[in-house]
Amino acid sequence: MPESNTSSNTSHESARQPLTVLLAAPRGFCAGVDRAIQIVEQALSKWGAPVYVRHEIVHNANVVKRLEAMGAVFVEELADCPDDRPVVFSAHGVPKVVPAEAASRQMTYVDATCPLVSKVHAEAQRHARNGLHILLIGHEGHPEVVGTMGQLDPGSMTLIETVEDAEAFTPADTQPGLGMRLAYVTQTTLSVDDTADIVATLRRRFPQMAEPRKDDICYATTNRQEAVKAIAHEAQLVLVIGAANSSNSVRLKEVAERSGAREAYLIASAENIDWRWFDNVTTLGLTAGASAPETLVQGVIAACRARFTVSVREVVTAQENVVFRVPRVLENT
Repeated sequence: MPESNTSSNTSHESARQPLTVLLAAPRGFCAGVDRAIQIVEQALSKWGAPVYVRHEIVHNANVVKRLEAMGAVFVEELADCPDDRPVVFSAHGVPKVVPAEAASRQMTYVDATCPLVSKVHAEAQRHARNGLHILLIGHEGHPEVVGTMGQLDPGSMTLIETVEDAEAFTPADTQPGLGMRLAYVTQTTLSVDDTADIVATLRRRFPQMAEPRKDDICYATTNRQEAVKAIAHEAQLVLVIGAANSSNSVRLKEVAERSGAREAYLIASAENIDWRWFDNVTTLGLTAGASAPETLVQGVIAACRARFTVSVREVVTAQENVVFRVPRVLENT
């Protein structure tokens, strides 16, 4: 009987469809996300539970649930927080009125805004001090856009979402040389290719427009998009692990579709896979957005191994060694 079972299992294994998994690298957590999660963890260690967090610390339900289990309480607005407990602001950044209100209430607060987002805030403030009107390339309603626009007085910044918006924008003041009084900044998690089209349109229309000293789209977004391009043209199917409200994850799916993948899907975890997607698929491309933990990637690979004879090949397009320090108030906790 044991020999018969062994023979049956061997036959079953050999009958499985082979599947090559092209694993994009870099993928998953970036330095800003790592820092934000550490800030919540260290705040809990320093002050104990509960620690309040205004908005999701990063856009990933698995991360949020794990931190909730440790004692973090996620709320929508500062008004939902008591005065006597610490509060952390999310990695996406907040309007300047939020820390001002926290200070007026004498609250203990820690800002987990990604340093690259803070750089965009500083650029916008510098341009405003110099009398320039700022064009923000981004998506309406995204927390990062809300936070960036909230750094300046109303009317100081115009949101540009599409090439059509760039074509339609008309400065209120049409005096000659107005281009000297315009500047642009961008949301950090956009598609590099889409932003290039918008920037090209603005440059054509306003050639004297001030530009960022360095591209505002963050290194992690750029690297993950380049990695997914490298696997998409070889894969019939690409899966991007990330949340539906994660801008950089949605952009990865779009990049995969434009870069040759027959199909691309955004999934929260292996549980969201429709295995019918794998019909006639021999090569799968797999990546994860900057807020998705590596455990979710390995979960997808394990689910594939349960159904296919899997071989994994990591496709490395860049090495990342960026580390952002946590705020001084939390160091040595």
